[in-house]
Amino acid sequence: MVHMLNLGILAHVDAGKTSLTERLLHTVGVIDEVGSVDDGNTRTDFLALERQRGITIKSAVVSFAVDDLTVNLIDTPGHPDFIAEVERVLGVLDGVVLVVSAVEGVQAQTRVLMRTLQRLRIPTLIFVNKIDRRGARHEEILERISERLTPAIVPMGEPGELGTRAAYFAPHSADRLRPHLLDPLAGHDEELLAAYVEDGVSYERLRAALVEQTGRALVHPVFFGSAATGAGVTELIAGIRELLPAAEADTDGPLSGTVFKVERGAAGEKIAYARMFSGTLRTRDRIALRDGKEGKVTAISVFDQGEAVGEASVTAGRIGKLWGLGAIRIGDTIGEPRPSPAGGHHFAPPTLETVVSPGRPADRGALHAALTQLAEQDPLIGLRRDELRGEISVSLYGEVQKEVLQATLADEYGVDVLFRGTTPLCVERPLGTGASVEFNKKDPNPFLATVGLRVDPAPIGSGVEFRLEVELGSMPYAFFKAVEDTVRETLGQGLHGWQVTDCVVTMTHSGYSPRQSHAHQGFDKSMSSTGADFRGLTPLVLTAALRAAGSQVYEPMHRFRLEAPADTLGAVLPLLARQRAVPGTTRIQGSSCVLEGVLPVVRAHDLEQQLPGPTRGEGELECAFDHYAPVARGAVPDRPRTDLNPLDRKEYLLNLTRRVGW
Repeated sequence: MVHMLNLGILAHVDAGKTSLTERLLHTVGVIDEVGSVDDGNTRTDFLALERQRGITIKSAVVSFAVDDLTVNLIDTPGHPDFIAEVERVLGVLDGVVLVVSAVEGVQAQTRVLMRTLQRLRIPTLIFVNKIDRRGARHEEILERISERLTPAIVPMGEPGELGTRAAYFAPHSADRLRPHLLDPLAGHDEELLAAYVEDGVSYERLRAALVEQTGRALVHPVFFGSAATGAGVTELIAGIRELLPAAEADTDGPLSGTVFKVERGAAGEKIAYARMFSGTLRTRDRIALRDGKEGKVTAISVFDQGEAVGEASVTAGRIGKLWGLGAIRIGDTIGEPRPSPAGGHHFAPPTLETVVSPGRPADRGALHAALTQLAEQDPLIGLRRDELRGEISVSLYGEVQKEVLQATLADEYGVDVLFRGTTPLCVERPLGTGASVEFNKKDPNPFLATVGLRVDPAPIGSGVEFRLEVELGSMPYAFFKAVEDTVRETLGQGLHGWQVTDCVVTMTHSGYSPRQSHAHQGFDKSMSSTGADFRGLTPLVLTAALRAAGSQVYEPMHRFRLEAPADTLGAVLPLLARQRAVPGTTRIQGSSCVLEGVLPVVRAHDLEQQLPGPTRGEGELECAFDHYAPVARGAVPDRPRTDLNPLDRKEYLLNLTRRVGW
């Protein structure tokens, strides 16, 4: 029986995960020569832009075999601007190799990734790369991993001749490994500890406990090595084979899979990457898609020995490339949904926004089409079209993503674009409770509908909840659905134009005019309520309730950690103040000072650019999104509206009349 393992390679940018992928493929015999990121000839960085920049932008799948285990290896981006690619992959993984640099150590993105892996309980091995580089460390790196990632680690051996091309990794013998195993394993197994105290524990039992607890993401074996020289890679492959759990594969069960990537083929056709969790999907099968649509699979490829090979079907446990599903999108379910924690967002959403415009006005339509297509491949590219101003805004994680988007539009779509300055993507939260109601057939309500809504604040992070205080049977369900859908759409732009979140909207009043007609005539919509009446009235009632409640604008904030020479502290503090950073703690560690605090997301790039000067190039800055904070009084930013502006009743009704032709 062939076993499957869907393995992710994750790391902070430049830790060497793409180089490790190349070395793994070479060691198991899939490729004859190890590709180089610098030379632009690696197997997984297949985009021209990836080869030019030397960074991974899109996740890529390759496969290899270890004995009876087939490994589908997914190489993911390390730069935080492309965290959305990692987001989509996490839900389809059986295990992960988290790469840490022996020189740079535990970096900001490494910490973000590890916290998420622990929360999702994905089995994880840690590979400390670059032991052949000058400045490589051993004990200090283990201490940093224990302090900043997790204390539940098991060093599987020791490196030697660090910082030289002769650097090697020597696995611990049974006697040397035993003491490293006992403490972390006994912390999760009281019987193991009791047996050790009473009679001692055999190495075989400790090893079995290591396999079991690694598979449950309770402990994390640590390997050292070098992707450049191959040191330690054979031992890592053995660890992948022994310690990470193979995929559960019920090929006869009900069909269930998840789409984690969508790309376009040479002819522009959609190609979906799907991990199958149960059942078997075959060519010519018809599958239900979202919004009541249906698709027919016209071709399937699966991964085998580094290549995608055409097959008639893809079975549970495998990853398949699917053709023919024109309406499919990332995150779609194939067959039955999985009752698992794989859904939902694992990382913070984009916190920046910029307006993009074509260099040539004639390219406006082509730009919108290109951005729409790119948004299919990356759902977190939030497009916001302002018809009045003829502008398109896109949401971003950072400046590098903006540069890549600009290059992609030029190279792949032939559209040269210009960007405005990047601005923070704020949110609004209600300050208190507000309510409003408009009744059917009572002025000034021009709609055949009664809608009453109350807005209440909700706990931070709870999102938007819609509730009913009226009987569900008091009017047709379609009208309630029209109100709820319109409430959620309207909350995309609050009193200041930002998305409103963390609130409960309750429908307090409802009413409608039943289907009527004049004598001997058909249905007359001028006498009878339709869904359009509820969709038209709801924004006016909701914004009135929100105005009564009041709202506060919040801007995204990073938590930062800055390490710099202690004698530069006097120059660093004014720089932080200019960037509106607020240090929370400052401590001296030998000749270095470490500052931790909060910083507006929009200022992080400037701080990173300006830091080398006052710190003599030795400052190290780590940033990660932490929370939203109220914008300072007197400086509340307004975002231009792109809706019909229900804040201005006269303008709204005029715009609505023009749109629907009333």
